[in-house]
Parts: sequence; structure tokens; C-alpha cells
Amino acid sequence: MNNPIIDELEKSYMGKELPELNAGDTVKVFVKIVEGNKERIQAFEGTIIKKHGSGLNKTITVRKIFQGVGVERVFLINSPRIDKINVLRRGDVKRSKLYYLRERSGKATRIKEKIEKR
Repeated sequence: MNNPIIDELEKSYMGKELPELNAGDTVKVFVKIVEGNKERIQAFEGTIIKKHGSGLNKTITVRKIFQGVGVERVFLINSPRIDKINVLRRGDVKRSKLYYLRERSGKATRIKEKIEKR
């Protein structure tokens, strides 16, 4: 239903090769941060609780617990600010949105690991 001209433009901006990301995966997202005239890379490690959108507008929401407080951050996958994404663990979950993790803490937030075939 999209305009073919817009699809062609979006294709030129989708340059990075990214791993397959699913809800429940534990990922480390490396983000470029500009402070004054310096640029550094900061890692944000957590569990993907939501995927949203498609194509150029695809986002993931990553949640981690920092000093007892839950922190969620939304990342635009095709943003030039994202340096790379590493998948640390594949989660085996039965739903696509893991909002129930917001009410849980400690061992209750554990997600079973998906065992890959060789």
C-alpha cells in the first residue's frame, strides 16, 4: 500500500546488517553519544520487551533494572546513532509484548533461554 518512490528512498537509508531481534532476547545496544564536540559509544544492555513498526521506522523497547529501578529505552533500529546490536541470549517466550515484566522483580523476571539447533 506504500508508494514505490517512498519505498525506494527508505531502502537507501537501511544500510546496516542487523541480527534477528525478537521479544525476550537479551541484547547489548551500542549507542553513539555526543557530548560537546566529543563522541563516545555507550552500551545499554537489557531485555527486548517490545518490537514496533516495520521498515525504516522499526523500533525496539529494551528494559533493564538499574539500582533497583526499571529503565526502559526505545531504540530506532535504523538510526545512525546506533553503532551495533549484539544478541547475548535468545529468549523463549510465548507472547510478542512482555509488559508483564514491568510488575515483576528479581527471579520472577527470568526468561527461559531458547536452545538453537546445530
